[in-house]
Amino acid sequence: MSTMPDPSLMQPVIGPVELAPTWQGGWWLGAKHAHSPNFGPRPARAIIDLVVLHSISLPPGRYGGGEVQRLFTNTLDWDEHPYFQSIRGLEVSSHFFITRQGQVWQFVGCDERAWHAGRSSYRGRDNCNDDSIGIELEGLEGDQFTPPQYQSLRTLCAAIAQHYPIGHVAGHEHIAPGRKNDPGTGFLWTDVRAWPELAAWQFPA
Repeated sequence: MSTMPDPSLMQPVIGPVELAPTWQGGWWLGAKHAHSPNFGPRPARAIIDLVVLHSISLPPGRYGGGEVQRLFTNTLDWDEHPYFQSIRGLEVSSHFFITRQGQVWQFVGCDERAWHAGRSSYRGRDNCNDDSIGIELEGLEGDQFTPPQYQSLRTLCAAIAQHYPIGHVAGHEHIAPGRKNDPGTGFLWTDVRAWPELAAWQFPA
């Protein structure tokens, strides 16, 4: 039996973006920091011009337990839940993670290469980890995201745009089609495209 989505999750994000906090190197001071060991140097000539949006929840559909943070810092208890056996030993990271309440976490400095994209290709270039910034939204593919998440994403993207020469934004589904489907059909691309702070960015078709 299908259920109607919560109307509050479908409301467009409105209102001005507050002045973004400053940066310290590749670390945004508007985020809570938890350093991941899963990163490496970017190629010498890499131009950081792509933002990749993802969705994640651990186990799938469960929110707010801190499992995502523990995954990105290699401290997840693999025996805590049966699902974790399917990803046991996985070493991944994202630059940023936005919780359902809109709290922003950062795990890897943006000047470094996080391990979020995997096998990927976009705007004529392979290996999107080399020159992208990865942002994970706490959620499930096809599910709705919350207004606080969109507001935090808008503020974060505005800050990134001020600090890096971003020209493109895409979902994991666009850089790894057929392999990944996130953030999925519940993500409001039309609303995000209308944010004036991202007017210079190119969006997926």
